[in-house]
Amino acid sequence: MDISSNTKHIAFLGDYIPRRCGIATFTADICEAVASEFADTQCIVGSVNDRPEGYDYPERVRFEMDEQEIDSYRRAAEFLNINNVEIVSVQHEFGIFGGPAGSHLLNFLSEVRMPVVTTLHTVLSEPNPDQRRVMEQLDLLSRRFIVMADRGREMLETIYGINPEKIDLIPHGVIDMPFIDSNFYKDVFGVEGKTVLLTFGLLSPNKGIEYVIEALPTILAKHPNVVYIVLGATHPHLIAHEGEAYRRKLERLAADRGVQEHVIFHDRFVTLEELKEFIGAADIYITPYLNQAQITSGTLAYTFGAGKAIISTPYWHAQELLAGERGVLVPFRDAPAIAEGVNHYLSNPTLMTAMRKRAWKAGREMIWPVVARRYMESFERARASLSAPSIETVAVRTIENANYPFPPLKLDHLFKMSDHTGIFQHAIYNVPNYHEGYCTDDNARAFIFTVLLRQIGDAHPDIEKLESSYLAFLWYAFDANTCRFRNFMNHHREWIERAGSEDSHARALWAVGTALGRSDNVGHRNLCALLFQRGLPPVARFSSPRAWAFALLAIHEYLRAFAGDRAVSQMRDVLAGQLVGLFRANSKPDWQWFERIATYDNAKLSHALILSGHWTSNGEMLEIGLSSLRWLLDAQTADGGHFAPIGCHGFWLQGGERARFDQQPLEAHAMVSACLEAFAVTRDEFWERAARRCFEWFLGRNDLGQPLYDPTTGGCRDALLQDHLNQNQGAESSLAFYLSLAEITHAAGMSQVELQTCVA
Repeated sequence: MDISSNTKHIAFLGDYIPRRCGIATFTADICEAVASEFADTQCIVGSVNDRPEGYDYPERVRFEMDEQEIDSYRRAAEFLNINNVEIVSVQHEFGIFGGPAGSHLLNFLSEVRMPVVTTLHTVLSEPNPDQRRVMEQLDLLSRRFIVMADRGREMLETIYGINPEKIDLIPHGVIDMPFIDSNFYKDVFGVEGKTVLLTFGLLSPNKGIEYVIEALPTILAKHPNVVYIVLGATHPHLIAHEGEAYRRKLERLAADRGVQEHVIFHDRFVTLEELKEFIGAADIYITPYLNQAQITSGTLAYTFGAGKAIISTPYWHAQELLAGERGVLVPFRDAPAIAEGVNHYLSNPTLMTAMRKRAWKAGREMIWPVVARRYMESFERARASLSAPSIETVAVRTIENANYPFPPLKLDHLFKMSDHTGIFQHAIYNVPNYHEGYCTDDNARAFIFTVLLRQIGDAHPDIEKLESSYLAFLWYAFDANTCRFRNFMNHHREWIERAGSEDSHARALWAVGTALGRSDNVGHRNLCALLFQRGLPPVARFSSPRAWAFALLAIHEYLRAFAGDRAVSQMRDVLAGQLVGLFRANSKPDWQWFERIATYDNAKLSHALILSGHWTSNGEMLEIGLSSLRWLLDAQTADGGHFAPIGCHGFWLQGGERARFDQQPLEAHAMVSACLEAFAVTRDEFWERAARRCFEWFLGRNDLGQPLYDPTTGGCRDALLQDHLNQNQGAESSLAFYLSLAEITHAAGMSQVELQTCVA
């Protein structure tokens, strides 16, 4: 059964097959394991090339980096950024990246806009200054670390001072092989009836294979049917510098010791299926490595997971994996100890089987599907970590070190998103998305904005054209037969529904009410009066609290010009009374809200009652509006003091946990507008400061410390997610910013000239 994950787009970075090295194999294995275990997640690879011609990579590899070319790292980062990758899994070893101690990687990490999880294949106990500096930067740029041995975790904490809470211990993945007799595979290699010792991996002098060959005469004296298979091509870097000198040395040593008939060299890089056969044929696996400071060994992990009897020198990974009588450790460079270990195994088959079983059982927690799930858990923790205290650290740093001046009003994106029909609903990045067409909701918001823009000062001459287009859309959206506004229209100007939602109907009323209360365009006002008069009565039958609130905003805009309209005033009393009734029914001392769940556009409910209470001199109504807004503001204020609106992924159910993401520009605008209204009514500067703080969310005073407003386009990004921004600049988000800026500017008494308006 496929497992689902919230993370849908992962990039793995490292060496990759067909490059011949352990990191390349691991990157391929973990990438394929995650892709297989999570079928709805797209996994791509960025591969590091150590030669100009690169490699004939499989389709999984989407981009390449030249190990020594620093600009290629930056280009790779930009590739991930524009492809909306959600997490980067970096396979780190000092020797595979360019620059001092592989520092070119830091340029990549500093440019990517998504969380980074770094798997450390080596952890140095005595780093040189360059290596320590790189590790310090990796700590700053990585959301989490993955190590494969507990010793690695301990060293990260004690030597590098890395927070233990950001370290995940996940074992090296292994092939899921059955626990079967080795004789099943031996005929494949012509070693039937033989006892097979095996060492595999890229051949190099640090593997210590000569010590096993030195041990063979002693082993053969007791067990003459033993053969030693050495599987693996010589390491490419060794070939480049020394050719096959090390292999020839081993062959001469075998001849000198008279064991050449018992040593079989397989000089090739085998496929996974071939490797399974070699491992399957082995009775004893030997890793005679010479370096204690080896924190990871993929060959050891693979044979351990296959349930092989293992003899190893005590490098760090072997010490941990073979503890608990799951293998035999021998001293470094000690051929007699290797011989003793092999003979002890072969003379005690019961002991050998017991050790194999213990290894195989432990290996079930290391098979690739299990490891893939553990990696995904780490990825999810990395993405969710902004909900933890680190979010506040970002916010506090942002508040202390940044200013948030009002940006100039740049309307290029508004013009780009609009045509003679109206404003397009969505965008792909900053390009209108014709597939999604238009909606009444956004054209209502756009019409309100153009009306407010005229109040700031002289507007660009083309604004009047936009204003007329948006109003024409609302007129066309209104169905005179049902007296309801339709909402969604495709790009062919075909309505795709008979009636829109209650919310969209009430937003349309809010738009025409705003023109009636504020516009000096007689033609527009006359048309808006028709829409208002015909569209208001159906609201009496609505059940949506937000529709009541939008209608109340519409009514108060209308009453600016027609305060004596008794029928409209009576409708205000009914709708406001319904909101008060909701608050009385659902509010508790710790839940000062109108419903059992806080969802979207929340502050509009409080805003509507602040207006209604003030205009009708109803103290209870005003107090409910102010107290509920204060409660909502407190709930959406992070520990660092910045605005953190309720996220749309789950919202906030009473008694449950508030969703932190995805944060929507719509919520910031609702809070800005409501706080400004509270200030206008009370003259309490607390509300003015609150409005400014909520507005600064657009400018980067938020959980990520990143601006949603894009000064290069004049648009606003669609959402703040837990680890990155939604880069699309749709109508709702951009209009939320425009309206917030217009309202806060108008409240501050700034002119359009002071705002430095820039338009296309």
